[in-house]
Parts: sequence; structure tokens; C-alpha cells
Amino acid sequence: MPELRCTVQTCLHNKQNYCALDTIKVGGDTAKNAADTCCKSFEERKGNTYSDVTGEATPTAMIDCKAKECCYNHDCKCEAGKISVEGSSACECGQTQCASFEYK
Repeated sequence: MPELRCTVQTCLHNKQNYCALDTIKVGGDTAKNAADTCCKSFEERKGNTYSDVTGEATPTAMIDCKAKECCYNHDCKCEAGKISVEGSSACECGQTQCASFEYK
């Protein structure tokens, strides 16, 4: 399971740069670079609310990745040691990206 660091402070699931979800979805079926990807699990935080999906956020998560051209994607599973999801002031998933994407 990759180590997941997330800088998307506006996401409901972000707790101190970790994700409260056990599995996230990364989109980007035709991605050729990081900007063509996004975190499909993004949900905008309204006010001071936080996700109640799990008890606590952890540094690792399963990654269901649709970016088929990423060198870390093996059968839609991310096999990178570490990934970074970025988009600090995102309001929608299209404003996020998997910064660890590397084109095959």
C-alpha cells in the first residue's frame, strides 16, 4: 500500500495531510502528465466539518488508479512507494492531481 500525502486542505477527507479514506480513486484514463489526473474521491469540505469515514487518517491508502499510462499503475492499482495528491485550494476534483504520476 502506498504512502499517501495529500495537500488538498479543502477536502473533507484530509486530516493533517493524510486521508481518512482506506481507498481513494485517481482518475485520468488518458493522462499523459500529472495535470491530466485527479482525485475522484475529493469532496469539498464545508465549514469546519471533517470526514467520519474512519476513526483516524493514516499515512497509507489503497489507490484505485485509472491513469493507465502511469508507470506505477498495475491493473488499476498504484504500486508506487509514495504518492502525493495536490490541489491545496480545490473546490472540485478536477482541481486536484496525482503529483506522483509518471508517464510510461
